[in-house]
Amino acid sequence: MTPRDTARKDALLHAMLPAVPFDGWSRTAMEAAAARAGIDAIELETLFPGGPRDVVAWFSRWADRETLAVLQAARGKKLRGSERVALGVKTRLSILLPHREAVRRGLSLLALPQNLPLGAKLLYEAVDTIWHGAGDASTDFNFYTKRGLLAGVYTATLLYWLDDRSENAAASEAFLARRLADVLAIPRLKDAVGRFAAPLRLLRGFRPRGI
Repeated sequence: MTPRDTARKDALLHAMLPAVPFDGWSRTAMEAAAARAGIDAIELETLFPGGPRDVVAWFSRWADRETLAVLQAARGKKLRGSERVALGVKTRLSILLPHREAVRRGLSLLALPQNLPLGAKLLYEAVDTIWHGAGDASTDFNFYTKRGLLAGVYTATLLYWLDDRSENAAASEAFLARRLADVLAIPRLKDAVGRFAAPLRLLRGFRPRGI
């Protein structure tokens, strides 16, 4: 994908996000956003051939890019691995905070049976981005275990966050801290793997970077 395509996709996304709470991730909202962004029908079809579900996927990947940029900038800070993972989740939710209703509607779209594989892929990409940004370089089974564990934590935290009305989502940060403490405590790691086996199974078929 060229830098121009990325910029044009971002332009469509940002033109559409304010309308999503009212019109949903719909073709109508997508076409109206394209008009505001100066994108004609042919270019729109080229950029998002799958329609609104492609824009939802781009929304998730945009959040991944923004999260990774923050984590890379923070690599000079002295943080433990668990602190970097927590920072990744908090950063992603902070980026999404102005668009919480768009996230809710996006999850509803991804919950449709035909979109479940895409939803699983986007979840994988999100947790992989966080671990990658935290400096994880594992390529053995730990690679999958870490992402499976974080998939469970991130999903639970995201669902809690959707209805969190505390200032700056402070309650969600506390919820995240408790969940991470559960799964990152080494003596409980074996039990945690069992509890989060379902998210881990979603990752089958995906491979680590560079493999």
